[in-house]
This record gives sequence, structure tokens and C-alpha cells, in this order.
Amino acid sequence: MKVDILAIGVHPDDVELTCAGTLLKHIAMGKKVGILDLTRGELGTRGSAELRDKEAAASAKILGIAFRDNLRMRDGAFENNPEHQIKIIQKIRQYKPEIVICNAITDRHPDHGRASKLVSESCFYSGLIKIETKLNGKIQEGWRPKAVYHTIQDRFIKPDFVVDVTPYIDKKMKAVLAFSSQFHNPKSKEPQTVISTPHFLESLKARMIEFGRPAGFDYAEGFTVERYPGVKSLFDLV
Repeated sequence: MKVDILAIGVHPDDVELTCAGTLLKHIAMGKKVGILDLTRGELGTRGSAELRDKEAAASAKILGIAFRDNLRMRDGAFENNPEHQIKIIQKIRQYKPEIVICNAITDRHPDHGRASKLVSESCFYSGLIKIETKLNGKIQEGWRPKAVYHTIQDRFIKPDFVVDVTPYIDKKMKAVLAFSSQFHNPKSKEPQTVISTPHFLESLKARMIEFGRPAGFDYAEGFTVERYPGVKSLFDLV
């Protein structure tokens, strides 16, 4: 299955928290979108890997994506090395995305920055034909996405561009809340975390308001780039 956009997050819910609105917008435009989670989030303080699996499936249904896949790397223990790169290269060559969206280049959670580097390098190596991978016993063709964009999550990073997600804010928040075990529930007896505080979801929306305001949008999601994008006219930037 070929997709237009492949969003890769190291933990289930990373994609929802950072770029679900952008994915929803492009799905509405007729683009095919998939999500690849690198781990099951098994080190998360709240819930369990099994529960995260169910929540991820529920969110995928809300988003209406073409598929959701999981590489089942070890949460907190994966490395940016050939062994892990090959796993991602196989998926890139399988799904042939034009655009890859991945984790923030640096963040509070060390997994985010490490996954960002791992995915970025894998996207490049995926285009090298001398790196051989197989799918169902057949040698895969090389494939390199046209662009890799990085999300912004916990720590503030000045975006290189923002995407207007105003019409999709409610559906995005519904997809986020599919991961209910991770967020505030006054009846929960599990330990409190940074994202389970009562005001976390408000701060998530506030960040999108902050990103949107300079561009004249009510809500926006921000991204950083590896290479500056080119436009054919100044009016593409208006």
C-alpha cells in the first residue's frame, strides 16, 4: 500500500499529540495517510502496552487513516543503529510515502530526539539501492521520501512553518482522548505524570493557538524542516 504521508511516532499518542490535525486535513484533501509507531509505549507510567494497543486502534478509527502499524521496538532501549534502521527502511519501502513526519529533533523525553534522528537517517538510507531489504521473501526497491518534517511536542521549538488545523481541532482532541489512560481522570489511582495533570490538555490547545496566531489561524500545528522548502511564487507564502 502506497501512502502520501507516513507519520512515525516513537510512542503511541505522539502522532496524535503533535500532528493529528495536519493528518486529518490531508485526509480530507483526499491524501492517503498511515501511522507507524516504533514502540508500544510499555514504559509509560500509566496503563499498559496492551491498553495502549487498544487506544491506538481506537484513535486510528477516529482519524480515518489507511493503516496503523507498530514495529514493537523496545521502549527506551532502541538505538540509532543499522539493526533498527533496517526495520524502518523496510516500512518506508513498503509504504513508499512522499512525506514522512517524525518526532521532534529534541525534547523532554529522550526517546523523541533519538527516534527523530533514527527515522531521519533511515529515510535517507532507504534510497540507497545497495542496502538490501526483503518483504515476504522479495527484494524491495529503494525509496526515499521527498521530505521529512519534524513535529514539536513538549519543549518549545520555533517552527519553520505551521499548518492551519482550525476546522479539525475537535476531531484531533477526540483522537488524543482515545488514549484516556494517559490523561487526567479524578477517579484514577495511578501515579500522576506530566501529561495527566488537569491542565495538560488546555496547554496542548494553547500551544496550537500560539502557533496559529502569527499566521492568522485560530489553531495550528508547527513543524521544523531538514532542508528549506522551495516555492514557485511568493504568493504560495501568502
